[in-house]
Parts: sequence; structure tokens; C-alpha cells
Amino acid sequence: MGLAMRGLSPEQLAQYERDGFLVLPNFTAQEEVDAMRKRAGEIVDAFEPSTFTVFSTKGQEQHIDRYFLDSAGGVGCFFEEGAFDAEGRQIKPKALAINKIGHAMHDLDPVFHAWCYSEAVAALSRSLGFRRPLPTQSMYIFKQPGIGGEVVPHQDSTFLYTSPPSVIGYWLALEDATKLNGCLWAIPGSHKAGVQRRFLRRPDDTTHFDGAAPTYSDADFVPLEVASGSLVLLHGALVHRSEENRSPRSRHAFTLHVLEGAPGIEYPATNWLQRPAPAVPLYDEPERAQECA
Repeated sequence: MGLAMRGLSPEQLAQYERDGFLVLPNFTAQEEVDAMRKRAGEIVDAFEPSTFTVFSTKGQEQHIDRYFLDSAGGVGCFFEEGAFDAEGRQIKPKALAINKIGHAMHDLDPVFHAWCYSEAVAALSRSLGFRRPLPTQSMYIFKQPGIGGEVVPHQDSTFLYTSPPSVIGYWLALEDATKLNGCLWAIPGSHKAGVQRRFLRRPDDTTHFDGAAPTYSDADFVPLEVASGSLVLLHGALVHRSEENRSPRSRHAFTLHVLEGAPGIEYPATNWLQRPAPAVPLYDEPERAQECA
């Protein structure tokens, strides 16, 4: 991560502010990528569910259960819809059936903690104006070959909201991501319209969206094809998606979501993700001028 230690250049910051995303090639060395992939495989190997949870972004309110909510402070595995037949029988081996692992790997797993709390990630966070950056959610996404599910257009701040908004996604490609195997797609500049809706948690732990899903034109999206080891920064209000993976190649990625934890930033009790313990900041520099929004 040597080049990343310096943080972002003024030109890179301007591009991020214009587009709402920024691709940083060669952010993470291949040895570290390999270590993260190996560790994810070990987590899946050790996963022995008594009941299973399927993750999908379609009909999302039906897929929020106690296992999902509790994963805010744990490391849980979630199956792909396509791993089961119409009768609910698993038709894929476990290693090829998991959609993702989440959501506190940055807290609990040494391999992923090391990357999330690295000097390179801290340098990026300083460049982006964070005063007290809080790693809040982490996910390992497999995008399995042949059955990798679609992720519908969304904004990360819909699910991880602060007042004022502050979330930024750090999306690390652990394999080459192409249009064939389900790379990210984004609408450049869409973050400037602000957060369109929120996903809310009620006091009884049920969840709902506070508005209908906006519609977008496919023609407005651009593909973000990146090589393994590349990092994609995603503004919390950026509209982005990924298509199904019908190719024979997986598309592994690791995502860390970082929020501003400085005084004056509110993290609502209505967010679905409620941590059992406070997040540990990457650093605490209250004198820094807040630049992220």
C-alpha cells in the first residue's frame, strides 16, 4: 500500500467530488489480497448453520431477520438465493453458495482488521476530511459464478445514515471485476442529488423503507471495471449497482463503510445496524476541518 500512504492528490479529490466515486488501482498488494481471500474461505469452511439466511436486495424487507440484525456485531454468512432449488434444497456446495460474510469483520477478524485499520486506509480518510472516522460495517462479497445475485440500484446512505450524511464506502477488488462477472456500475454525479430514501428499523426490530425506490435509466450508469487490488471509493449518496454474475468466474470483493464520528454527527437509532459496542475510530483529530459530506 506504499503509494496509498500519501492519501489523495488534489486532482483525485476533485474527481471524487465531481463523480462521487474514485478508482485507485494497485491500492492493496497481492499478498494481502491473497490473505483476505484465504481467510474468507476459512470462515465459510467453519460455518455450520442450524438455520440459514438468504441475502437478496430484491424484496429486502423480507430478508431482515434476527440473524441479520445480530450480524451487526458479529461475523455471519449469508447464502445466495440461487444456491437453493424451488423446494429449498441446497444445490451448490457451501463454498460456492455463500453470497457474503458480514458485518463486523473489521472488529473481530485479525486479517480484515489489519487492512481496515491500516495507515493506508487512515491516510485516505484524512484526505477525505474525516476527523474521527468510524469503521462501522464490513462485508466480504463473493459474487459466486453462475448464481451471483444482482444488487439493485441504491445509495449506501439509505442504509447507513448520519445527520449530516457522512458515509463513504471503501470497496476493494479481490479479483478482477468486469462486466462479465458483475462489476460495479455507477451514475457519475448522482451523489449531488442527496439521499433519496432511508431504510428504517422500528422499535420492534422490523424494518421498512420510508419511500418508494427511485427509478433510473440504464443509460446513465457507467461500468467500473477494475483489477484485483484496486480500491473504489463510493460516496454515500452515489447511486450504484451490480448485475447478476452468470459467468464461470467469481468476483470477490471486500467493502468497508466508514462514518464520521466527530461531535455534531448523529447516528440515528432508526438505522438497521445498531452495534453492541461503540465503533473504534481510525484516529481522533478533532482539530481537522470537516470536508466530507
